[in-house]
Amino acid sequence: MSVIRKQSGNYLEDFKPGQRFRHKGGRTITEGILAHFTDFSFTTNPLHKNLRYAKAYGYSGILVPPGLVMAVAFSQTVEDISENARANLEYIDIRFGAPVYVGDTIETETTCLGVRASSSRPELGVVHVQSMGHNQDGKIVIAYQRKVQVFKKNIDAPLHEGQLEPESVDVEPIIPAYGDRDTYASLAHLTNDDTYYENFNSGDVIEHARGRVMTDEHIFLTGMLDNTSQVHCNQTMIDRDPKRYLGGRLVVYGGIPFTLCLGLSCADIADNSPADVVYVTGRHTAPIFSGDTVFASTEIRGKREYPGRDDLGILEVTLRGHKFDRSDGEEKRVEIFVLERELAVKRRSHYTSA
Repeated sequence: MSVIRKQSGNYLEDFKPGQRFRHKGGRTITEGILAHFTDFSFTTNPLHKNLRYAKAYGYSGILVPPGLVMAVAFSQTVEDISENARANLEYIDIRFGAPVYVGDTIETETTCLGVRASSSRPELGVVHVQSMGHNQDGKIVIAYQRKVQVFKKNIDAPLHEGQLEPESVDVEPIIPAYGDRDTYASLAHLTNDDTYYENFNSGDVIEHARGRVMTDEHIFLTGMLDNTSQVHCNQTMIDRDPKRYLGGRLVVYGGIPFTLCLGLSCADIADNSPADVVYVTGRHTAPIFSGDTVFASTEIRGKREYPGRDDLGILEVTLRGHKFDRSDGEEKRVEIFVLERELAVKRRSHYTSA
């Protein structure tokens, strides 16, 4: 009889530029997952909640919000890419494609683009990857890059350092064609009246009114997505070496504040948005833990035409998440997340009776 100590995940020395991963599992989107995440994040867009509304807009079912598509595809990569990571450093060029509905299955593949050692911490380095999520029909639903800070298992192990160019990905959201204006106008009361393209002005900063406290539910939500990273759920591991990990506590999985900031901003920014087009770059600037309350703000950076669609415009924004720290007796605003975001927004001129 043997005692076999299993290792899960890859360490920094295991990665090589050009290496490809076909991640295990996959995930079929259920009504439970959709309800948990839309309700948790305060998402207000009726495309993600109201079947009658979604069908009137040409979708075949309730549309899974882009933040949840990202969280599902991201989590599938964790075992191979970031189970032995210290932190996720940056999201790059997140693009959305085919719509995702309840019953669709997302499977993800990843290519390692780069490996480099840390210049200041010999036990760490950075891995750069590109991932693509497909549905059961082989259509791309999401494509993105990320950089992650990964531990070495053997501090003296040589690394396969190098950097490759990312694959060019031709993907854009599939938005049903413009239809009957009277149908749209009859449903206009289901969204906020001040979130059409015409309502936004470049340079404005919107402080979103709602906040959401994070509790230990983050462990359940992380498990629901099959994210196996131990820094989100293994308290014993952290207690044995608290200086090695952020804050010496379970850190909340980054897809949760990402999704939460999108949801907290939804009522003021995305209530009349049929799709997110691209997240140019995003990063977590501070961790959040159980007990933290998350807030969000959005800066309107610019507006432009949506190619081939006179019923829509593109809004260019910077979404920021923050919490408040009172550890030294004074309340300080601490930025936790920043995302350069572009989203399609309906024009009032086409979608209301006004």
